[in-house]
Amino acid sequence: MLRFRFLSAPVVCAAALWLSAGLQAQTPVTITGPAKIGVVNFQKAIQDTQELKKAQADMIAKFKPRQDEFDKANRDLADTQTMLQNSQGKLSPAAEADLQGKAQRQQRLAERIKEDLDNDVQQEQNATVQRLGTRMTEIVKKLMEDKGLDIILDTSSVVSYKETVNLTAEATAAYDKAYPVTAAAAAKKP
Repeated sequence: MLRFRFLSAPVVCAAALWLSAGLQAQTPVTITGPAKIGVVNFQKAIQDTQELKKAQADMIAKFKPRQDEFDKANRDLADTQTMLQNSQGKLSPAAEADLQGKAQRQQRLAERIKEDLDNDVQQEQNATVQRLGTRMTEIVKKLMEDKGLDIILDTSSVVSYKETVNLTAEATAAYDKAYPVTAAAAAKKP
């Protein structure tokens, strides 16, 4: 089983913050009269997209061989450490030094594999979050225009709202419609 989670909730939360910061950075608009408002839970809207689910499955498949390599390196290190522990006082000083050297090399190898794996996973997650975030922002803007709304807020920054103004499910459905997950779309990824 993979020890790291792909596109975990904190990563998606980061995407939601990035999205809402992007929406807030737009030019201020003066609204006269009652404002038409909608809310979207950006985190949930992104988490529920078919593209994110496919990206998670693809990342697991892509990085599984490297995770397996890391697991094997850890098992080898544990075996060597066990041998070293069980052979205390039974080996010559030179043999014990060789075994300690082997354990140190295995530990450095495992650390290097894990570090490289973590970096590559993080880069892929960031690229996925950026792609989905940009696309979801476009979808939410289009929803706002289509519904004649003046503003859409992220539910994380709203104290209370009526469920009738919640567009989260619509945002996810519109995203999935605009960016369907197919083999061709997955190979094309911009």
